Formats: sequence, structure tokens, C-alpha cells
Amino acid sequence: MDITSICVCGAGTMGSGIAQAAAQSGFFTILYELNPAVLDKARSTIDQNLAALARKGKITADEQVAVFSRIHFTGDLHSCLADIFIEAVVERADIKIGLFNQLAEINHSECIFASNTSSLSIISLAEKIKNPERVIGMHFFNPATIMKLVEIVETPYTAGGITETVKALAVAMGKTPVICKDAPGFIVNRVARPYYVESLRIAEEGNVSMEMTDSLLEAIGFKLGPFRLMDLIGNDVNYAVSCSVFEQLGQPERLRPSYLQEEKVKSGQLGKKTGAGFYQY
Repeated sequence: MDITSICVCGAGTMGSGIAQAAAQSGFFTILYELNPAVLDKARSTIDQNLAALARKGKITADEQVAVFSRIHFTGDLHSCLADIFIEAVVERADIKIGLFNQLAEINHSECIFASNTSSLSIISLAEKIKNPERVIGMHFFNPATIMKLVEIVETPYTAGGITETVKALAVAMGKTPVICKDAPGFIVNRVARPYYVESLRIAEEGNVSMEMTDSLLEAIGFKLGPFRLMDLIGNDVNYAVSCSVFEQLGQPERLRPSYLQEEKVKSGQLGKKTGAGFYQY
């Protein structure tokens, strides 16, 4: 199947980033968001991002206009007609399932439903979505316009041609696709849990400051220390993934989510997007 149109559902940080990346790669892109304020913010952010690329000489002024014109911003579900849908909405299975089933009603039977979930089971989504063979995981990383890796997550239902189509799409978007089977945390979030959880455990024990932990790990080659990275990702998102992986793996003590991060979430200190997290912004 040739992909010519992409609909990204959810215009938050991830969704707007995926939409920009798709449009920059030449695809007609729909960015769907129910919240008008979030949609307006996404429109402004993408416009500013493209202007910055033009100022730096990474794209021409004509390309800046062309890329922006390829994105259709909408809050009308019935405007969402595309070959593939990439959802980046809130991490709740019922919302994702409901959205995909609504889209299935108004689109052709061969469209693909890809979830950008960080940790929810793709199998559990596919089982409740029409045409489960067309459901797949397509997990981008933040910022989606820059990060190259995309995890493509298969389920036992996924048709082989769907995997190849999504892999080709990722390559066309300038990404490096890695195919994996559905499992808790997939690859990256499974491997990364100890990076976050052990760093939080050290902080809980008062053995070393968060700033020192970040500085030491960055000094040995990590791009970002764990606390700066959690603030960038969003403590709400990161904590939800930790909880999900912890539960799905049978609650191993070594992966128990930290009360420090839970407190940040409850107090609304989610990181850069709220101006405060483990650091002030």
C-alpha cells in the first residue's frame, strides 16, 4: 500500500512533532485535535519551528511555506480521511480504541491505525478495533522532528504487508525503523526504566543530588541526565510508562515507580511544559 496522506490525532508535543515531520517529508498531513487551544498552540509552534529552520538555512523560504501548507489543522473528526492514522492522544486505552473505531466508520477498510503509545499493549488495542490486522505500533521519540528512531510494534494480528508499509513510511520520513513484537515497554522504554528508577531511588535515599547525578551521567556520554530527560519527556508521561511496565511485568521491586516522581505529577510539576519539574524553567 502506498501512503500519500497521514492523519495525526492529538496535537500535543508528540502529535505536533510527528505532523511536522510528516509534512517536511512531503506528505499531505492532517493534524486533528478536539481542544481548540491545543490546536492553536500546535499551529503556532510548527510555524515557529519552520521559521527557525529557514533562518538557519536548513530549508528555503519557499520550502517553509510549502511544508506549512501541507498541514491541515482541524477539530472536525469527519475531516480525518487518510491512508494512515497515527494517534498521539492521552495514554488511555479506551480513548485510543474509541477514536480508532470512529475513524474506521468514515474511512476505507484498508487504512492503517498506528498507535504512538509509549507502553500500552498494542495487542489489547487491536483486539477491540475493527480490522485488527491493520493495527500496529509506531512509537516516535521526543522531539519527533529530530529523533531518528521509530519502534514499529507488531501483534499476532498484524498483517505482514502492514508492517512493511509502515516501515517504508518511517524510512520516507527520514527515520530509522526497528521492528519488535508487542511486549511491556517495547524495547527502549523497557531498557530505559532502570536509568530513571535507579536514579530516583538514589535521590530518595539522599545519597547524591539530582543535579550531581545528571552531571555525572552527562559527563560519561549520556546526552541528558535522567532528571533533565524526565523533565523533557514530561513527568506525567514518564511516570505513567514506569507504572505500566511495572504492572505488566508483575510488579518487580527493582522497577517500582518512585514516590518522588509521583509527587511531581500530583503537584502539576511535569517538567519543561509546565515550567517546573525536577528543575525550574
